[in-house]
Amino acid sequence: MPEISRFLGIIIYIRYNEHNPPHFHAEYENHNACFTIEDIKLLKGKLPPRVRSLVIEWACLHRDELMEDWKLAQKKSPLNKIKGLV
Repeated sequence: MPEISRFLGIIIYIRYNEHNPPHFHAEYENHNACFTIEDIKLLKGKLPPRVRSLVIEWACLHRDELMEDWKLAQKKSPLNKIKGLV
């Protein structure tokens, strides 16, 4: 799974050939979650509340870049790295 960002122990990635709606995955320690890109809503999984807040804050700042990476992933093209919160 292509990693697109890493910050504060959080790993963000988008898988190739995923189903709609456009979404990304966040991993922290032994927790995993999936969020929509358009409205940054939790689709599935669970993160600690503080980590979930950080992921949402980060995603709101980089929504356009996330959508661009989603489109690239659908074409199986290399994804762009996105700056973390720190």
